[in-house]
Amino acid sequence: MTRASADLLEQSLREQGYRVDVARDGEAGLELFRLNGPDLVLLDLKLPGIDGYEVCRRIRAQAATPVLMLTARDEEVDKVVGLELGADDYVTKPFGMRELAARIRALLRRGQAHSPQATRRIREAGLEIDLDCRTVGVAGTSVELTTTEFDLLATLAAHPGQVFSRAQLLERVWGYHFEGYERTVDSHVTRLRKKLDLDENSTQLIQTVRGVGYKFRRREQPR
Repeated sequence: MTRASADLLEQSLREQGYRVDVARDGEAGLELFRLNGPDLVLLDLKLPGIDGYEVCRRIRAQAATPVLMLTARDEEVDKVVGLELGADDYVTKPFGMRELAARIRALLRRGQAHSPQATRRIREAGLEIDLDCRTVGVAGTSVELTTTEFDLLATLAAHPGQVFSRAQLLERVWGYHFEGYERTVDSHVTRLRKKLDLDENSTQLIQTVRGVGYKFRRREQPR
């Protein structure tokens, strides 16, 4: 992003009432993150010095702060790698401010809200989800999830056996549905499966329904 574009973006966000700290390179961005502890990081992957991929990786290693990355429209690899490193969402350049503002609001809402489900604790096959405290444990060991990862897991686990399309998950978890962003769901499911690595069957807690989407394994009823 050019300096002029960054200045316009900063001005627009400030006019919407946000406090904005701007870093011109990756190293400065990490320092601002350390000092200010922002509620959300808007991250351009094409940063000078330490690039956006490494910035995302370092942020994710120390915090679950939502990360919204900016990526070029024709570079699919940027989106895939960024999501696999832990970004919560992405916007392709050039983007409209209305779309960007909607993404920001959705991420901030999820970071502040508790799950609306009536069942406040879910246990299944060594996995325990506390919906009030927003914590996840695997075989008694705490597992660190990002805000988006937790919301995705809670949505699926609260409805065992129910099949959700990618579009439905985008609307329920991310708070919107824009065509072409289904890959976001796939990348987050892949990360969740890795983090919940309980045993040989653990990855099947989140099951793929070919051609449709995903579901959480239905609990077996005692006979």
